[in-house]
Amino acid sequence: MRIMFIETETTPNPATLKFLPGEQVMASGTREFVSHEEAEASPLAQALFDLGDVTGVLFGRDFVSVTAAPGVAWADLKPQVLSLLLDHFVAQAPLFAPGSAGGIVVPADADEDFADDPADADIIDQIKDLIETRVRPAVANDGGDIIYRGFREGVVYLKMQGACSGCPSSTATLKNGIESLLKHYVPEVSEVRAA
Repeated sequence: MRIMFIETETTPNPATLKFLPGEQVMASGTREFVSHEEAEASPLAQALFDLGDVTGVLFGRDFVSVTAAPGVAWADLKPQVLSLLLDHFVAQAPLFAPGSAGGIVVPADADEDFADDPADADIIDQIKDLIETRVRPAVANDGGDIIYRGFREGVVYLKMQGACSGCPSSTATLKNGIESLLKHYVPEVSEVRAA
């Protein structure tokens, strides 16, 4: 029998805990589930939502972030989440359901609402590089992820996921941290907004 220990860490979002199984969860990228319907692509995410007190799950490279419903005490929910995670990882069960598109990683570039201007390609490359090398690793440490959504007229649009989504300090992170960093290295950036 395989013995496993899962570490837990708090995040800046009191509703979200970060669980570290000590092994790879996702080979690349992240995958967020914010509803029971979305979670059907993953047996693990579905089992977590089936607990009834979970409103969000984020799979990262080496962690699983779980967000509890409002009013739910982590003292009650944490043992249930740990039990599900231990069962999943000890059994080496697949993360995604066979035959589903759940395991496909789609690049999270700009969507139609934030179509980038090809004339800004060099600026956008600089922004994406900074987000990938400086921002995403930092927010992954807190159990979240930030995805580039677009750049228009000096404004960078980012989507916050996992512990970052709904976190009380997310606005401060965007304005004081990420906006300051991007403005410093990319003078064309005037503001950062949540998409």
